[in-house]
Amino acid sequence: MISSDLARSLRHAGLAWQPASGDFFRIERPEFETDVFTVSDMAIESHEFDTGTILGFNGTTEWALDSLALEDALWLPREDQLREFLGPRFHSLERLADDQYRVEIDIGGVQVDCIRSDPADAYSLAILAVLAGLPSEDERAANGD
Repeated sequence: MISSDLARSLRHAGLAWQPASGDFFRIERPEFETDVFTVSDMAIESHEFDTGTILGFNGTTEWALDSLALEDALWLPREDQLREFLGPRFHSLERLADDQYRVEIDIGGVQVDCIRSDPADAYSLAILAVLAGLPSEDERAANGD
C-alpha cells in the first residue's frame, strides 16, 4: 500500500478518484491518521450527488460517522490501479538486487525509471512523472539535454 504522503502527492498532481468497491482510503482527520477503510457495497458505499461524491457508512460502526465528503478521504490506490493508469506508457517492473523496484515507463519517447523499495511506490512515482508532464524528447533536445 502506498504511503499517505505519496497518495497526497498523486491527489495534488491531479489523479482523480471515482470510488469503487474494494478501494482503500484514509480519513484526512488527525483522529483517523492510522485507520485504513475499504469501500464496500455493504459497509461503505459511494453516493453521487449534484454537490459531489459522498462516502456513506452503513450499518453499525464503533464510532458515529454517517457520511464523509470525498474531499476528506485520501485514496490509497492499489498496485493494479496504479499500473492500469500508466496504460501503454508502462514497460516493465523489475526487482533490483538491493531490494528496490524499478518501474520503467515511456513519456513522449523518453524512458523514465522510477525506483523505490515498494512496487506500489515506484508506480506512484511513475504516475507523478506522467502527471508532471515531463518534457518530450524534442523539448529535451531543444534545450540541449
